[in-house]
Amino acid sequence: MNRTDPGTDPTALPTPDERTWGMLAHLTALAGFIVPFGNILGPLVVWLVKRDHSVFVAVEAKEALNFNITLASGGIVCLLLLQFFIGVLFGAVLALFWLIMTIIAALKANEGIAYRYPFSLRLVK
Repeated sequence: MNRTDPGTDPTALPTPDERTWGMLAHLTALAGFIVPFGNILGPLVVWLVKRDHSVFVAVEAKEALNFNITLASGGIVCLLLLQFFIGVLFGAVLALFWLIMTIIAALKANEGIAYRYPFSLRLVK
């Protein structure tokens, strides 16, 4: 198989190392369970560290970052809706959606498939 430099050719297949980092870009969002705003800081750190080394990792980290910023905004809306009790229901659905989508994205990245989250604002370009 003739491989080109994945850092310069966006159509090149990601290497095993790039697939691992792409998966970590999504899974670092789980740091939100431990650290406040860890769901945003994790993908941000991966993006800042690896964006110049791999196009695949940069795209996956940006995608994870955008998704987690979008969901954090949704979480703020849920907090505002707590006074109407509907925020509890929306918050639970949002948290479950976040967890499932994060795991799916990590698995796809580990397979070398670029994943785009549904319902994600593209804030970081």
